[in-house]
Amino acid sequence: MSDVRHVLVLPDRDAAEEVAQALGERFGTDEEPRIVRDALAGEDDAEDAQWLVVLHDERERLEPVELDAFAGEWEGWREEP
Repeated sequence: MSDVRHVLVLPDRDAAEEVAQALGERFGTDEEPRIVRDALAGEDDAEDAQWLVVLHDERERLEPVELDAFAGEWEGWREEP
């Protein structure tokens, strides 16, 4: 098993929650992704935060290009490792 993780960056919490839910439907993922708030140092305003959806891909079956396009549907992107 490998420790491959994909990180999808989304503009807000609603988009992150929708993406996390839709990942299983679209890609048949087994594990529920983790949602993480990522703010710049010293930023307390939620509007300045990005939301990350972290998905483990131990079987390495998810295509990065497809995940990037998928996140783009919510104005997000896949972060390169």
